[in-house]
Amino acid sequence: MTSPLDARPPIVVLLGGPSAEHDVSIVSGTAIADALRADGFEVSQVLIDLEGRWWWLPADHERGGRPGATYDDPPSLGAEGPVRVGAAIDRLAAAAPPPVIFIALHGPFGEDGTVQALLDVAGVAYTGSGVLGSAIGMDKGMQKRIWRGLGLPVVDWREVRIARWRAERDAVLDELEAFAAGAGEPRLMIKPARLGSSVGMTLAHGPGERAAALEVAFRFDSLALAETYLAGARDLEVSIIGTEPPLGIYGPGEIVAGHEFYDFEAKYTPGLSETSTRAEVTEQLRATIRKLARDAYRSVGAEGFARVDFLVRGDEPFLSEINTIPGFTPISLFPTMPAEGGLDFATVCRRLIELALERHADRPPGPIRPSDLLR
Repeated sequence: MTSPLDARPPIVVLLGGPSAEHDVSIVSGTAIADALRADGFEVSQVLIDLEGRWWWLPADHERGGRPGATYDDPPSLGAEGPVRVGAAIDRLAAAAPPPVIFIALHGPFGEDGTVQALLDVAGVAYTGSGVLGSAIGMDKGMQKRIWRGLGLPVVDWREVRIARWRAERDAVLDELEAFAAGAGEPRLMIKPARLGSSVGMTLAHGPGERAAALEVAFRFDSLALAETYLAGARDLEVSIIGTEPPLGIYGPGEIVAGHEFYDFEAKYTPGLSETSTRAEVTEQLRATIRKLARDAYRSVGAEGFARVDFLVRGDEPFLSEINTIPGFTPISLFPTMPAEGGLDFATVCRRLIELALERHADRPPGPIRPSDLLR
């Protein structure tokens, strides 16, 4: 049986990006590039800076432990650029042989369907979900609406738009107080609706902390979520690789946060939090969580891969969110949980490229000709 990777295509890893998750993306992207290069692929790395400009890094570039701030000055790294987005997409589309774009961008622009749309228009193959799955995967409020509509368990929430916050601040706070009182829990988890890596996320312990928490969230998005806090809940994650049929479902793994909740520092400071690729749960609960992860993945139109996050209180799991471009950092669970199925980091990356090529081959034929129109 032939594989799409029998003739290995060149790989272009996109990293950085104009989002608050820029530095995390650099760690993910360079780790992916290192693994693929060691696996025999020809790999290029393209850094997108905070202003949205594209830079081609040297062919032999390795992060080598450099901090994220180093990438604020791409010329110091020997990068070629800057190139505006249109010219950059044209360059990728004109490359011969055609590359596969490995999108290692986290957050808005890279994970929300924007860059996916640009690559679709250019006819370039890329990893992960398409425009729809990416857009829904980035919007936590939309995810919850879909999942609740399907009867899947989610933590209760309220949404606050920045325009209403500015116009009716007291009314918003009154509504959040009524919401918290109805749940019997004064603590609310407040966060931007369309961001990841726990950026802009605050645990507001009571009424006096909610306004400041909303202000933090609105630094990063025009829509904030306020979720009921689940005291004592465990943080579990599931990795999914594939596009039906079949799906590889791995985990759940578990995170024990080094802080009161799994905030940005707890996520990305080595040694601060503890992780396990196999959570200690009953087999019945493990099967339930995997089924819920599969249903959540399908419902948002995800493709290729994703990580599905859960909060588990006792034996009761709640869907938290889906990440269609999860972290590939050394302490990320997504690329390590598939080891239970025999997939190491490099094999995971290779499989995602294979899935990208399969989807690209299945795209509708084009271009449309006058004879194709119903005239």
